[in-house]
Amino acid sequence: MKPKFKKHIFICTNERPKDSPRGDCLRCGGMDIRMRFVQLINQHGLKGKVRANKSGCLDTCELGAAVVIYPDNIWYTRVQVQDVDEIFETSIINNEVVDRLCANEATWQELQDIRDSIS
Repeated sequence: MKPKFKKHIFICTNERPKDSPRGDCLRCGGMDIRMRFVQLINQHGLKGKVRANKSGCLDTCELGAAVVIYPDNIWYTRVQVQDVDEIFETSIINNEVVDRLCANEATWQELQDIRDSIS
């Protein structure tokens, strides 16, 4: 089966109450991050081939704004709007990974440690 999009980018724009110890991706720039991805998709003539969607909670808000790229299953955490051009060039155009932002086992352990400390 042929997928509808070559790449599908999900950008967390989840919002929680301001006093939530988990934080949220909206306050970390989720909407601006998505808009920059949309601009780059249009600039590169990839509309209809690559899609940047707002998503609800991706369950990593403690680690800043989250971006997930499918079908590659790349999870980026602590993304800031100034990282988007690099992610786009590296992961969307060149099918590689931005190592400094890519989640790994240490990232998931850090997330668990944060959650353990606030519970």
